[in-house]
Amino acid sequence: MLFQVYGSQSGWQFFGWILVFICLVVTNEIARRTRVGGLFFFVVLPIALTIYFIAIYVCAGQGQAWALHNPTYVHMNSWFHYAKLYAATFGCIGFMILKYHWGHLGKAYWFKIFPFVIVAINIFIAVGSDFESAIRGMHALETTGSQWWLSSEGVWLYGGWWNVLNGLAGIINVFCMTGWFGIYSSKNEQDMLWPDMTWEFILAYDVWNFEYTYSNLPTHSWYCGLALLLAPTFAAEFWNKGGWIQNRANTLAIWCMFAQVFPLFQDHSKFSVLPVLYKDGVMNPPVHPTAADPHMMGIIAVFSIVINVVVFTDIWKRAIKQHINPYLQPVFVGTRDYDEAMARR
Repeated sequence: MLFQVYGSQSGWQFFGWILVFICLVVTNEIARRTRVGGLFFFVVLPIALTIYFIAIYVCAGQGQAWALHNPTYVHMNSWFHYAKLYAATFGCIGFMILKYHWGHLGKAYWFKIFPFVIVAINIFIAVGSDFESAIRGMHALETTGSQWWLSSEGVWLYGGWWNVLNGLAGIINVFCMTGWFGIYSSKNEQDMLWPDMTWEFILAYDVWNFEYTYSNLPTHSWYCGLALLLAPTFAAEFWNKGGWIQNRANTLAIWCMFAQVFPLFQDHSKFSVLPVLYKDGVMNPPVHPTAADPHMMGIIAVFSIVINVVVFTDIWKRAIKQHINPYLQPVFVGTRDYDEAMARR
């Protein structure tokens, strides 16, 4: 299956994947286990990078060569990357407020809905990007006879019906988040727990998000698709039950900061990976691709919407059986994931 999605890979590319996976797992542990680690990764580092980003764009506006040729300015200039970075970071800060009970917000019952809101915002950012790619792909087909379109970052993307299908799956995924107010802090205050976010949602989210990255960030998806999705899921399954959403936010923010500053790691190095979409085997901004192999995008998009519909249906079956509102009350009470998470309160 992996070969059908990416083709054969070199030892360096597998080494790069393992390195990213391990680094994400380790940095997540540092960020979640201590206040100092969390404040460094999600307050100090983002402030420093924001100053750096502003300096790049101010100097680029003045025509300074270092800024105009800066990898961040050249390769990571789309609205999506900045929106994702700051939305994820904002989420991490909110999660720390909840788990450490900081201030009035950390103690307010109504603020427990924050995780749902920030995750929904992150999903809708990706949904908007999916629909944008579909529209641009259709426009390119009308004007050039091909669905390839060139992004502002110089990446050829192949927009089509799979983007629409996956965008719809993302919308459904938002409503697969249940028990919005069932947010707790673990006994040792290392984790913000969302017990009702069980393996069903995690699987539906991971498949949807992988399809998003594969269709819209194809040159990065080996890392931001596979490694970035598996790192928080791995931690949640083996030692941090109930803490998946915190793991996901932490690793996403950390990865976005790294990728924004060092895009050449995934774009132009021995670690770079192109999916089979690029049938010519290259991705060269000045050269319009002559062929595409989008069949895996279509297959995964179908799988994405099917699994999200199945999970959504199961949620409402449980809710009707229990006579509850699945968003105001937990629906997975009694399941292994839920009970193990609640035991950590």
